[in-house]
Amino acid sequence: MSEIDDAPRTYSGAFLAAIAIALLAAIGSLIWCFTLGSRLTTAQAELADAKQQSTQLAAELRETDARLRVATDELGKSVGLTQKELEERAQAIIQREQADSQRLENAQKQTAQQVNAVSNQVSNVQTDVGGVKTDLSKTQTDLATTISQLQSVRGDLSNTNSVIARNHDELVLLEHKGDRNYYEFSLDKGQKKPVGTVSLELKKTDQKRSRFTLDIFADDKVYEKKDRNANEPLQFYSGKEPALFEIVVNNINSKNQVSGYLSAPKNAPVPPTAQ
Repeated sequence: MSEIDDAPRTYSGAFLAAIAIALLAAIGSLIWCFTLGSRLTTAQAELADAKQQSTQLAAELRETDARLRVATDELGKSVGLTQKELEERAQAIIQREQADSQRLENAQKQTAQQVNAVSNQVSNVQTDVGGVKTDLSKTQTDLATTISQLQSVRGDLSNTNSVIARNHDELVLLEHKGDRNYYEFSLDKGQKKPVGTVSLELKKTDQKRSRFTLDIFADDKVYEKKDRNANEPLQFYSGKEPALFEIVVNNINSKNQVSGYLSAPKNAPVPPTAQ
């Protein structure tokens, strides 16, 4: 009998719990519906306010447009132009301003390009000038170095050493110094030949021993240089105010020919053929 009494009590508890849950859900739903309704009311109010503002703005725009039309008509009437003519003139002015602006922009771009081109040319010229200066400086240095390396030999008259050239290239270097005049020559045996302001005559050669003999004719005098060596400075004095001349024979080409050069002071007379 007690087991039968306990069963109904258990079902009544579960039923009450279900009812409680249902009541809570209903209350939550009511709260959510109330909140949603409030939000909807607020949104509707804001929408209505926005519509009112939009309507007001549209009215103001229509009023402004009407005033503008009236002002345009009055302006057209005052200058004798229709609305269409005013619009055409305004459009023409706008197009002209745009064209002027475009021309100005193109001119500025062209000017900038020309300035850049000139700047590049100036830079290139400066670079070229710098290169030329560098090359010139290097050439001068090389020339000074080469001249300093030329052979210095004691002359047969003076007690000082004389810088001589042993070939044509070295003679060109000596000429660049510019302190003396140089005359190259080639002499055949038995031939009296004018060289500069003097005359030379080859008397004898010894090609094996690189020796030779020649006569120098200067100021009605004859200077015999006998059994001299190649590249030996042969010195003599010539002129109203005697100045030191030098003859250097570089090569004994054969039994009958030698070649070399005459070195004369800068202030010495210059032969007519050299002028």
